[in-house]
Amino acid sequence: MTPSVRLEVLDGIGTIRLDRPPVNALDIAAQQALRDAAAEAAERDDVAAVVVSGGEQMFSAGADIKQMAQMSHADMVVHAERLQAAFTAVADIAKPVVAAVAGFALGGGCELALTADYRVCGESATIGLPEIQLGVIPGAGGTQRLSRLVGPSRAKNMILTGRPVDAVRAYEIGLVDEVVPDHQVLPAARAWAAQFVGGPALALRAAKQAVDLGAGTDLRSGLQLERTLFAGLFGTADRAIGMDAFVSRTPGGARFVGR
Repeated sequence: MTPSVRLEVLDGIGTIRLDRPPVNALDIAAQQALRDAAAEAAERDDVAAVVVSGGEQMFSAGADIKQMAQMSHADMVVHAERLQAAFTAVADIAKPVVAAVAGFALGGGCELALTADYRVCGESATIGLPEIQLGVIPGAGGTQRLSRLVGPSRAKNMILTGRPVDAVRAYEIGLVDEVVPDHQVLPAARAWAAQFVGGPALALRAAKQAVDLGAGTDLRSGLQLERTLFAGLFGTADRAIGMDAFVSRTPGGARFVGR
């Protein structure tokens, strides 16, 4: 049986592919598979960047509501922790991650897209957090990641009303970073990821950590974190290669090796 979520690696790019027709609902099995795929992508030396995709027609309509409807409060405590852990595993990949958003990205699908560093969106895509219409709230990072991305007021408007936004509005508020024709979503996402293949992996990891961890603390602590990560890179081969190439004006640029 084909896994509902799997990692495919080609030309230095790892694609975490959701494959649970018809809407890529994230049931318990898919959540575990997502967590496993994220862990594998993070560990593999032949993966420089990661694309999260649900295919050309659909990103994800979110959690499996039929499965969730049968759960008790005690069940949901465990389920929410499991779901958050799966999405956090994607957010914690210490490599550039891009979400290729086609079709619908609703509820958990939107929350999964929010774990990426960059979001490419098809022009007919729809994105939203409709949980309030089910009598609940987003439980896999939506209230926290969305507000940090677009600001509290815009996040509250989406979450309190449950109304989705189209691609144009998502771009206007900073929810997505690029809007392309629907058939170009995956190629555009791969193109964004491809720029990091052969790049300074340790510096890329440090840069992502500096931004992500710094966002959760005060400025002074963030500056200290940045300083520590910056200084640490001076003990790496990639730093030596990059600076030597700059100083010597090496044709073709540096060839980085760090992982």
